Amino acid sequence: MRAFPLSRREFIKLLGGGIVIFFTPGDPWAMLQEAQRRGFDRGYPKDFNAYLRIAPDGKVSCFTGKTELGQGVQTSLAQILAEELDVSMESVDTIMGDTALCPWDMGTFGSRTIKYFGPALRQAAAEARAVLVELASEHLKIPVERLATRDGFVFDKKSPEVKVSYGDLAKGKIIERHLDPKPPVKPRTDYTISGQPFGRKDAVLKVTGKAEYAGDIRLPGMLYARILRPPAHGAKLKTIDLREAEKMAGVRIVRDGDLIAVLHSTPDVADVALSKIRAEFDGPTEIVNDETIYEHLVKVGPAGEVVEEKGDLEEGKKLSTKLFEETYFTPYVAHAPLEPHTAVAKIEGDRATVWASTQRPFGAQEEVAQALGLPLANVRVITPYVGGGFGGKNRNRQAVEAARLARLAGAPVQVAWSREEEFFYDTFQPAAVVKIISGLDGSNRLVLWDYVVFFGGERTSQPFYSIPHYRILSRGGWTRAAEGAHPFEVGAWRAPGSNTNTFARESHMDIMAARIGMDPVEFRLINLTDERMKRVLLAAAKKFGWSPAKAPSGRGFGVSCVNYLGTYVVTMAEVEADKKSGVVGVKRVVCAQDMGQVINPDGARSQMEGCITMGLGYCLSEEIHFKGGDIRDRNFDTYEIPRFSWLPKIETVLIDNPDFPAQGGGEPPIVNMGAVVANAVFDAIGVRLLRLPLTPARVLEALRKEKSTLANSWLAPRLS
Repeated sequence: MRAFPLSRREFIKLLGGGIVIFFTPGDPWAMLQEAQRRGFDRGYPKDFNAYLRIAPDGKVSCFTGKTELGQGVQTSLAQILAEELDVSMESVDTIMGDTALCPWDMGTFGSRTIKYFGPALRQAAAEARAVLVELASEHLKIPVERLATRDGFVFDKKSPEVKVSYGDLAKGKIIERHLDPKPPVKPRTDYTISGQPFGRKDAVLKVTGKAEYAGDIRLPGMLYARILRPPAHGAKLKTIDLREAEKMAGVRIVRDGDLIAVLHSTPDVADVALSKIRAEFDGPTEIVNDETIYEHLVKVGPAGEVVEEKGDLEEGKKLSTKLFEETYFTPYVAHAPLEPHTAVAKIEGDRATVWASTQRPFGAQEEVAQALGLPLANVRVITPYVGGGFGGKNRNRQAVEAARLARLAGAPVQVAWSREEEFFYDTFQPAAVVKIISGLDGSNRLVLWDYVVFFGGERTSQPFYSIPHYRILSRGGWTRAAEGAHPFEVGAWRAPGSNTNTFARESHMDIMAARIGMDPVEFRLINLTDERMKRVLLAAAKKFGWSPAKAPSGRGFGVSCVNYLGTYVVTMAEVEADKKSGVVGVKRVVCAQDMGQVINPDGARSQMEGCITMGLGYCLSEEIHFKGGDIRDRNFDTYEIPRFSWLPKIETVLIDNPDFPAQGGGEPPIVNMGAVVANAVFDAIGVRLLRLPLTPARVLEALRKEKSTLANSWLAPRLS
C-alpha cells in the first residue's frame, strides 16, 4: 500500500493553527490502478481528500494536488471554494502541487481539474461551512437553525449584528469534525461567485515578471548543471575525454553511470565546460524516418483491442449503397512549451526537496524517491508556476537528474534543459494512422463504420453519430510503452489521441458529404440523434452564418464536431488557400462549446482561444523530422509554431447548460482544428489532404495530383 507523504500528526504540526476538515481516503494505489483500468479517475470525486485551512485572520487556504500550468484553475478553484464556504475571492489562497501539504493527485491532465477535483472541493467546503455553523452555535449559544453565513462570518438571521468570524472560531486550534450525513452543496440558483467572470489571480504576478517558476529558485551554494547528451536516441557512449573541462577553475565533473554532468556556480561557465568535453558515441541503426514511419506503424501494430462495437459489420456492408474507404496520417508533434523542463534539488541528510516544473508532482516524488533510494515520505516536491505543460511535463526526467546530481555534489543543483534538450527529450505526440471504411444507405444515413487506429489511442474514437453497425479497433496506444514501435519516447500531447481521431473522423464525414453532393452541416445533422450535439452544431452555424452548399463551394468553409470526454465542441472556420504558393491562411474561427456548468466564463473563453491558437500549429506546420533516433528539429528555426500573424478572428460561444455537471475546458477545442481546417481547404480549392500538417508543399502536391487526375479522366474516354 502506498503511504501518504506525511502522517496526520506531522501534517497538523506543519500547518499550525487553523481549522482543517479531513476526508478519509481510500488506498491511493488501489484507486490509481482502478482509474488506469477505467481510463480516467471516475472515482476521484468520492475517494479523494480535500484539505481546507482557515487561519486566525480569516484567510482561507485551499490545498490541491493539481498544478497551475497557465490554464487558470488557480482562479476557478478559488471560485468554487469561495462560493461554497461563503467567503470573498480575495480571502482565498490556493496552494497547488506541494506533496507535503496537498492531497495526493494523479496529475494535471485530461481537462479533469474542475470536472473531478471540483466536486470534491465543493463538497468539502460545504462540510466545512456546516462545521463552522455548529461551532458558532456553541460559541454564540444560538440554535443552528437561526444561523447563516456570509463573507467569512456566521451570524444570527434575526439579529445580523450578532456574529462571529471564521477566524475567531478557529482560535489557532485544529478542529477535526465529520458530519454524517454530508450537508448538501448550495443550489446553483444561489451562486454569486461560481459562474461569474473573474480575472485571473496570477495575472499581475505573471505580467510583471514576479511569478516564480522552477528556474527562478535560488538556494545558497546552488550549482548549475549541464549534462552530456547523446547525439541521437539509442546512441551509446564509446569514449570520453574530460581533461580540458577538468582544467577550468571552479568546475566540478560528476558521473553516475550514464549520467555525466559539469557543475558550476554560474550557468555560462558550465556551458563552456560542457563544450570542452570530447565524447564519441556509437550511432543507432536507422530503421525508420518521418516518411517511412507510417508503413512501419501499420506493419508492427498489435492485434489491438475493440474499443466499442455495435451491430454487425457484414450486415452494415449489405445495407450500404455507397462505400467509402480512406487512410489518414498524423505526425510526431512536440509540446514546445515556453518554459523548458527545469528542476532544483536540495538534499539534507536523508531528506530531499525538489522544486520542479511538472504536471505530476506526486509522480515526481515517487520517481525521485526511487532514484535516491529514499522512503517516499522523505521526498518533498514543490511545484511553482509551470510555464506550459500540454502533457509533456508528465515526464519528470529533469527532477530525477537534479536529485541525482545534488546527491553526488553534496550541494543544491539546478537542471534547466536547453531548447535543444527540450526538443530532444520531449515525449512527442505519436505518429499515427487511421483506416476507415464507411457506408451510407439510400437515404444517406450512416449504416457502416469500420474504424482502425494505429498508435493514436482510443480517446474520442467512439462515434457520437447514429450508426447501427460499427466497430472501433485500437491497435497500439499513445503511451511511451507502445509496443516499442517508435524510435524515441512518445506520450500525452494536449488531448492525447483526440487530435488524430477527430481529424480522421471529421475529414471522413466531409468526404462522404462531398461525394453525395450534400452540405456538410446538413449531412451531420441527418446522422445525429444526440440532441446536445445538434444544439451545439446549430449554435455554431448560427454564429458563423453558415448557409448550405455542397463542397467544394469555393468559400473555404469547414466544420468539425467532437465529444471530448463530455464536453461538446463544434468549430467552423473560413480559410484562404493560395494555389500558387500552397499557403493556407485561416481567416475566421467560430467555436461553440457545451461544457455543462461554467465556473469562470472568462477563463473558459481564454482556454478556447488558446486551444484554437495552439491548434493552428499541429494542423499547418508542426511535425518532427527525424532519421531513426536522430531528431532533426531542435529549435524554432525549423520547428514552426503559430505566429501572431497567423491568428484569425476568433469568436467563442458558450452554450448555456448550467444544470449539467461541469466538464473539462482545457483541451476540447484544440481537437477540431486539424479537421476543420482540412475541410475548409477542400471547400476552398477542391483538394483533400489526408495527412497533417497541411504544409504548402503538401497543398501544392495535392493540387498537382488533382490536376493530373482530372486530365486523365478527361483523356481516357477520348483515347479509348
